[in-house]
Amino acid sequence: MAKKSKKQQQSGGTPATVALTAAGVDFTVHAYDHDPTHPSYGEEAAEAMGVSPDRVFKTLVADVDGTLTVAVVPVAGSLDLKALASAVGGKRAAMADPALAERTTGYVRGGISPLGQRKKLPTVLDDSASAHATICVSAGRRGLEVELSPTDLAELTDAVLAPVGRA
Repeated sequence: MAKKSKKQQQSGGTPATVALTAAGVDFTVHAYDHDPTHPSYGEEAAEAMGVSPDRVFKTLVADVDGTLTVAVVPVAGSLDLKALASAVGGKRAAMADPALAERTTGYVRGGISPLGQRKKLPTVLDDSASAHATICVSAGRRGLEVELSPTDLAELTDAVLAPVGRA
């Protein structure tokens, strides 16, 4: 089991839930037992919570023209790198090195949250999120999700809404 910092022990949260609490937005935390053998973190979360995969969003970190950029897309699909580059005014995008993504965000792969990152990165939220009253994203560790309105997520991350996911 991972150790929590003193601040996290006192608040009972992750940097993502601490950020949500500080912002005063409504959110719900969903915890589940993470299975390290499951082939997909996002699909595992959807199954464990009994939520449709189109309402559970994964946080991916890509390199767009040398700038790390966060993409938040439904777990049921994949990231369209060309659309991501276009959404932020770039030319080329590629998935970021996982170790660099972890160091920059402060989270581990499979637990990267778009909220409470160590360094604020440009963020793009797939526009399909706006079809739902609430969506789920990682709360900052494997086995922990937060449910919140896509509007609140977009505001807190200064996200651009764009069609960057594909089925």
